[in-house]
Amino acid sequence: MRRLFSLFNVVSAALLAAAAFAYQEVQRPPETPRAPALELAERRGVQVRVYFTDAQVQTLKPESRTVQVVQENPSAVSQAALNVWAQGPTASGSLPVVPKGTPAPRVYLRGAHYYVNLPDAYLRLKYGTSGERMLLCTLTRTLLEARGQDVTFLVGGQNVDTLGRLDLREPYTRQDCADG
Repeated sequence: MRRLFSLFNVVSAALLAAAAFAYQEVQRPPETPRAPALELAERRGVQVRVYFTDAQVQTLKPESRTVQVVQENPSAVSQAALNVWAQGPTASGSLPVVPKGTPAPRVYLRGAHYYVNLPDAYLRLKYGTSGERMLLCTLTRTLLEARGQDVTFLVGGQNVDTLGRLDLREPYTRQDCADG
């Protein structure tokens, strides 16, 4: 008669037990994850200077506004300033640069350089040269008011050569918009 506890039988029984244990573990429903605790971030008001245009679309009109941010870093403050810019001015004598309901551009900051991604809707604004210049200059001056060196404009996430009649191949600086 053969031995009952041969090496083959012991290894086979151990493998069978391991397979049965693994099968039970796989068949058990996963534990329901706990919902994360709701953490309300405190918003702080930060003063920014936002630029709009006058009625003749010739002069930049600054307006001090308070924006609410969760983090007081340059990127968050810049995006909040552009959100307020897209909503338009509150002071009389100033005109909004984009029509009401037009989405705000997204802004990214890399070192001292701003990158502004204009939505595709900005290509369909059909402004003249002075309106297009005022659009770019109000954005440039709003962003470069506190910090930064220049602003590069993208449209729809892509580099483009022009916005209407204005050249977008080079970044805009404070000096490009100093007289307007």
